[in-house]
Amino acid sequence: MQLRQAGVQCLCVVALATVLCSVAEAENWPNWRGPKNDGISAETGLPTTWDSEKNVAWKLKLPGSGGATPVVWGDRVFLTAVVGDELTLICVGTDGKTQWSQVVSKGNKDVRGDEGNSAANSPSTDGKHVWTMFANGAVACFTVDGKKVWSLDLPDRYGAFKIAFGLTSTPVLDDGRLYLQLIHGEQNDKPSEGLVVCLDAATGNQLWMQKRHTDGVFENKSSYASPMMYDHGGLKYFVTHGADYVIAHDLLDGHEIWRCGNLNVKANYDKTLRFVASPLCADGMIVVPTAKRGPVRVLRPDGKGDITNSIEAHLWSHARTPDVPSPLIHDGLVYLCMADGNLACLDQKTGEEYYFERTQRQRHRASPVYADGHLYLTARDGVISVVKAGKTFEMVAQNELGEAIAASPAISNGTIYLRTFDSLWAVRK
Repeated sequence: MQLRQAGVQCLCVVALATVLCSVAEAENWPNWRGPKNDGISAETGLPTTWDSEKNVAWKLKLPGSGGATPVVWGDRVFLTAVVGDELTLICVGTDGKTQWSQVVSKGNKDVRGDEGNSAANSPSTDGKHVWTMFANGAVACFTVDGKKVWSLDLPDRYGAFKIAFGLTSTPVLDDGRLYLQLIHGEQNDKPSEGLVVCLDAATGNQLWMQKRHTDGVFENKSSYASPMMYDHGGLKYFVTHGADYVIAHDLLDGHEIWRCGNLNVKANYDKTLRFVASPLCADGMIVVPTAKRGPVRVLRPDGKGDITNSIEAHLWSHARTPDVPSPLIHDGLVYLCMADGNLACLDQKTGEEYYFERTQRQRHRASPVYADGHLYLTARDGVISVVKAGKTFEMVAQNELGEAIAASPAISNGTIYLRTFDSLWAVRK
C-alpha cells in the first residue's frame, strides 16, 4: 500500500511539473507583431493544417467587424471591433467565451468598401492593462478586467486628422510609454509636417512631442504604417515611417538621430506612394519597405544625421517591396510577402534572392508570422498558406477559413488565433 501511495504521489509530482513547465514555456503575444515586434513565435507543436472541424478548438462569432490583429496574455485575448457605430474593445477568454467589452468611441469609417474600417489598429497589453487606438484617433487604457483607466482623443489634442482612410498606425508600448507617429496631411503640394508623440502609458499624459519635417507632398504626406522599436546591442530608439522618409528618434525627448529619404525615388516621384508596410528592426539592420513599385532599403542601425546618400549606411536594397505586409527575418533569411501573395526569400547579409514564388494569388493585407519551422501567410479571402522556412520554396498546406481576413495571426500557448472580419478562431492540435 505504501509503495502504491508513493507511486501515485510521484505521478502527481511529475504531472504537476509537466503542467508548470508547459505554463512557463507558454508565450504571450502582447503586441501586433508578437513578443519582440518581429512576427516570430518561439512556440512549437502548432498545426499546419486545419478546416472547419480539424484542429479548430473553437470559433466565436463576433458582434462586429475589424481588421486588427488580436493580442494575447495568459488566458485572455483582446481585440477590437466596430459594433454598429461603436468602436469597441473586446476581451475573450482562451476558452472562447466573451469576458467583457467596452465602447471606446463612436464614428466608424469604412475603407474602400471591403478593405476594412476604423478597427484597424491593434491593441497592446502588459498583462495588467490593455491599450487600444482606433483609426479616428480615440485612445484608451483599461485594466485586463475591463475597468477604464483613461481615454483621450488625439485630434482634440493635436489637431484634426487629414488622411483618407483614418490613422491606422498602431502605437508602440515600451517600458511604460506609448510612442505614436501621427503622419497625415492635406493632399496638396506643400511640404509635410507630422508629429511624433510619447505618452505616459499609466495616465495618457504627454511626455514629449516633436514635429516631423519632410518634403513629402500630396498623398505621400499620409502614412498607414506603424512605428517600430530598435533595441539591440545596447542601441535603442524609436523608428517612424512615412512621408517619403524613415526616421530614428531618441526615446527621452524624440529628437532626430538619423533619417533616410529618397524612399519615394525623386527621379521618378510618385505622388500617390503612401507607406502601409512597417519597417522591421533586427539585430544590426533595419528593413525598410516602401510602396507599390518602390524598393526595399536595408539600413545599418547606427547612422547619424541624414544618411540618404551614405553608402556606408546602406547594406543592400531590393527592387520589389511588399507594399502592405511587413517584412520578416528568421535564421539569416529575409521574407517579403507581396500584396499579391508572391513570396520572396532573400539572404539577410547580401540581399541575394533565393526564390520568388506564388502562394495564394489574392490580396494580402496581413503580415507573415513564423513559428516552428513554418511561415503563415494570410490572404484576404481567408486562405492561410503554410510555407516551410528555408532557402527552397515548399508549400506545406493551404487552409481555407471561408471568411475574409485582414489581421495577422497571433500565436500563444500552442494556439493560432485568427481574427476574421466575422469571427475569432482558435486553431490548435
